[in-house]
Amino acid sequence: MSAPVKPAISVVMPFRNAAGTVREAVESIRGQTFRDWELLAVDDGSTDGGGAVVRSMAAVDARIRLLESTGRGIVAALNHGLASGRGRWMARMDADDLALPARLERQAAVLEAHSEIGLVATAVEGFGASGEAAGMRRYLEWSNRLRSPEAIALARFVEAPVVHPSVCFRAGLVSQYGGYKEGDFPEDYELWLRWLDAGVRFSKLPEVLLRWRDRPERLTRADPRYRPEAFFACKAPWLAGWLRPRLAGGRRLLFWGAGRVTRRRVRPFITSGLSPDGYVDVDPRKIGGRIGGARVMGPEELPQPGAAFVVTCAAGHGVRENVERWLAGLGYRPGEDFIHAA
Repeated sequence: MSAPVKPAISVVMPFRNAAGTVREAVESIRGQTFRDWELLAVDDGSTDGGGAVVRSMAAVDARIRLLESTGRGIVAALNHGLASGRGRWMARMDADDLALPARLERQAAVLEAHSEIGLVATAVEGFGASGEAAGMRRYLEWSNRLRSPEAIALARFVEAPVVHPSVCFRAGLVSQYGGYKEGDFPEDYELWLRWLDAGVRFSKLPEVLLRWRDRPERLTRADPRYRPEAFFACKAPWLAGWLRPRLAGGRRLLFWGAGRVTRRRVRPFITSGLSPDGYVDVDPRKIGGRIGGARVMGPEELPQPGAAFVVTCAAGHGVRENVERWLAGLGYRPGEDFIHAA
């Protein structure tokens, strides 16, 4: 089978020491109903024979291209793949995940029919054993509910609103807004924040079209760039910029949450120029106290929505939903009067 000169989709798949899973991942791309693709498998310094596995598959399918990145890290490997891609659309894939057969066909259809959409992701199903599987399930349940461009944009300060290996985007976005960056932050989350801030519209297909393998050694668990503090430091300047026009006219800025964890999470926002006018908490032991000079109030003391904007930073399973119900009962509107940041 000969490779197309300019395939519609370039699938970028960096890998390192994935000999046990890479064949199955590549076969899931070969099994796509959409056939006009190339797979750029970027070997980031493997020592386990994974490169040989891909090389043998490339020998029988010219759409597969093995690239070398010599162990420079995931960001360099991703950018090498993007720079080498010939498609008008770029899709991501990981070497331990599985793409369901209709994935590329469904994503290509959205990008072809909707010129206003820059990136389309899919719903994702997790698989594989892990001691923290419950956390992954909660994340996927939350992420899979975010489908419209508006819902994705509104949720971006909570967590990465799309699962990285599920996305397909227009190649021109890279030249227009830049690719992945190195730093003490999750490279995908920083990219999503940057593109969304520039006005790129993301959407998500409701169908599960990617199976995302969870394992203890995956980067999101093992790499310090994915620790919670790194996420908060990454999002803080983007949230600060998003909030400034919404605080015009002397509107008060309130942070919901006054516990130790929340106070740690607020620090990067303060560094980015968000000085809180007050805090909100339901704990009577905290109400009436002060944090850096700003008073802690109870929810019943909240001013009218137009007089204040609330950033919720309280953590814990179900806390965000409870806070949203409380704020909605007071007439606060998401994106207009409050935003979730945890």
